[in-house]
Amino acid sequence: MNRPAGRTAGPGLGALAVLLASVLWGTTGTAATFAPQVGPLAIGAAAMGLGGLLQALVAGRGIARSRARLTAQWRIVLVGGAGVALYPLAFYTSMHLAGVAVGTVVSIGSAPLASALIERLADGRSLSRRWLTGAALGLAGTVLLCAAEAAQAGTGAGTGSARQTVVGVGLGLVAGLTYAVYAWAAHRLITRSIASRAAMGAVFGLGGLMLVPVLLATGAPLVASWTNAGVGLYMALVPMFTGYVLFGYGLSRIPVSTATTLSLLEPAVAAVLAVLVVGEHLPALGWTGIALVIACLGVLTAPARPVRVRARGTVTPVAVPAVDERA
Repeated sequence: MNRPAGRTAGPGLGALAVLLASVLWGTTGTAATFAPQVGPLAIGAAAMGLGGLLQALVAGRGIARSRARLTAQWRIVLVGGAGVALYPLAFYTSMHLAGVAVGTVVSIGSAPLASALIERLADGRSLSRRWLTGAALGLAGTVLLCAAEAAQAGTGAGTGSARQTVVGVGLGLVAGLTYAVYAWAAHRLITRSIASRAAMGAVFGLGGLMLVPVLLATGAPLVASWTNAGVGLYMALVPMFTGYVLFGYGLSRIPVSTATTLSLLEPAVAAVLAVLVVGEHLPALGWTGIALVIACLGVLTAPARPVRVRARGTVTPVAVPAVDERA
């Protein structure tokens, strides 16, 4: 199951895995509303910390087999682990200050651009027209979702002061950057012949260890009631552990920029769940944003037109994987 990311076999399955992971991640904001007494740092540390340690535990044998290669790439592992540790603290605090929709939209919506910048600077990788078109649609959709939430705030349904919203948006940008950083680090390890499960286990296990002190300092409310504990366990096991296992599978088959763009499905799922479960109202502008996000996913995952190549005087159709965009 674990292949080096240098192989492009199964890009469609890789895209599907990332989309499924995004659906699971989209449930986190709604789940957190069932434990309002638990602060954002505790929620983030429990979700990503426990989920990361569990990933490392499950991948223990693979990590042991890849120990020499992981040690040789220790700087990348360290950078990825730091990204894993910082991401949930920034992400959940962003949602707490700016609101679930705005925090999710800014955090996830900024990740594709951060990924593209990192790939350009670190790997010298150019981006295809298909990716640029899909990213433009997805970012436009997330902006509309954010505008819809701002309109709700203008009617008195906001979650806090303007200063809190600004700080929340700033932390959302930090979350988007750190998300892109740990995704890039995991992908880089996979492309250097480290199995995806071992790479994800090492990066997320280290990030989980970094989050343990935060969990110990802030996690008392998690054990104050069965509901709070249930929310913490759900966050760790379902969106974080299962979601990132799927994400690692996807990273072994598609580029980081494509994976982070596909994850724009997360804020759309979060917005829909906020309407269906939490009872929030989403205006027409927000539904338009969701439609654009779906269009983005369609652009990135639709089969590409066959390319004809000439071989010994004959013309043969060759299918080009849609989601493995390499310019």
